[in-house]
Amino acid sequence: MALSPSLFFSVIILYFIFLLTISYFTSKNSSNQTYFNGNKQSLWYLVAFGMLSDSLSGVTYISVPGAVLNSSLTYLQVVFGYFLGYFVIIYVLLPLYYRLNLISIYTYLRQRFGINAQKTGSFYFLLSRLLGAGGRLMLAIGVMQLFIFNHYNIPFALTTTVFIGLMLIYTYKGGIRTLVFTDAFQSLFLILGVCLSIYAIADQLNFGFSDIINTIETSKYNKLIETDILLKNHWLKHVLGGAFFTIAMTGLDQNMMQKNLSMKTLKEAQKNIFWFSIVMVLVNVLFISLGLLLYHFAEVNHISFDLNSNGKVITDNDFPMLAMNHFGTVASLAFILGLTAATFSSADSVLATLTTSFCIDFLGFDNSKMNEEKQHKIRNWIHIGFSILLLIIIIGLKELSDGKSTIDLILSLATYTYGPLIGLFFIGLFSKIQFEDELIPFVCLFPPIICYFLSQNSAKWFNVYELGKENIIINGFITIILLLLIRKKQLKLI
Repeated sequence: MALSPSLFFSVIILYFIFLLTISYFTSKNSSNQTYFNGNKQSLWYLVAFGMLSDSLSGVTYISVPGAVLNSSLTYLQVVFGYFLGYFVIIYVLLPLYYRLNLISIYTYLRQRFGINAQKTGSFYFLLSRLLGAGGRLMLAIGVMQLFIFNHYNIPFALTTTVFIGLMLIYTYKGGIRTLVFTDAFQSLFLILGVCLSIYAIADQLNFGFSDIINTIETSKYNKLIETDILLKNHWLKHVLGGAFFTIAMTGLDQNMMQKNLSMKTLKEAQKNIFWFSIVMVLVNVLFISLGLLLYHFAEVNHISFDLNSNGKVITDNDFPMLAMNHFGTVASLAFILGLTAATFSSADSVLATLTTSFCIDFLGFDNSKMNEEKQHKIRNWIHIGFSILLLIIIIGLKELSDGKSTIDLILSLATYTYGPLIGLFFIGLFSKIQFEDELIPFVCLFPPIICYFLSQNSAKWFNVYELGKENIIINGFITIILLLLIRKKQLKLI
């Protein structure tokens, strides 16, 4: 039984009112420091729980269960790699950031190499997060568009504009201090949505807990390890790629680190990442299990799915279609609440951290003699500007997606945009080499381009070997090699 439009709109309105209420109380007497680092007063357990919604978002909520159809359980190989990457963040990156007392983590690149290195790192973060947030929002809003707004002939562009506008309202003033609380609230509904969906499937199939476990164990999709080295999802490619994704997309990413740097001490930040990494693995197992149950339910009930222009199943639509039409009213309501949480959490913190990075790394707010009031006005206009840019990117990605799995799209984009960041930070942390700073932006343009051509032609050039998640490692390695070509010559003393 599908939800009525009036009930759906009521859920959205009530949810937004709650977020706005949180924003009202957390943004009182806010300053630039409140916006950028929450005045260093954030609670580690709230940050840890809130990071789930940042990391999971609509991609995990919708795309990961759907991806089971084509990839079985092999996505968990990437998740195990994530877990390894978090230890690098805990013991290498966080101590560095706290020792230098950073607001933007790319300030480290300025101190290590120069201003152009800082701007290069920040540029790749801005590009990565705009594309990543755009993909996540495109997926979540697209599902609402398909099942709700299309019935009223409301165009996708208008729907997206409204959602971006709502996010802008409650993140505009409070920044990080507001987002610590709103993200924790949204993580709760994301997890609640998947748990109630599993319960709804079990109820429809008259399953007990042992039946659920048995179905997962005997499913034809129950393949965790891929041993064919020629395939993109080979276990070693996924594990290594997942570890580097975590290092890049969490440890070298201002969006994920800014909230970690808003805590009083390094110890609290490390404790946050440790517990977050454990819960992150468990929650991903939950989403993968949901995917197995979804397709078992569809087979039992002879349900067919939507196809794209190439005749392949649009897997991102499978979970929404079943939840909205086959699981009952309570489960449909839970799905919408989870999807709404995914929609807002996909971009709200991104708007604040993109603004922070641009203000610190490009405008130099941390070293500026500009007064607080002028900085505040400039910051607000930049926040609005990134909102408009995000809107344009979402609409553009919608035109390019053609039913592809969004989790694959986002991770593929990340292999290109995060490589230069990995290269810069690796050399900075593990060597004393200096470079011609003014050449760094130009050198870092080439590795993503080279990796794109390698990825597109790997099967033809390397005897059917397909480049997968290891592309991000190759990207970082190429960055290191090219940077070594512009190292400064050491003057020899006679």
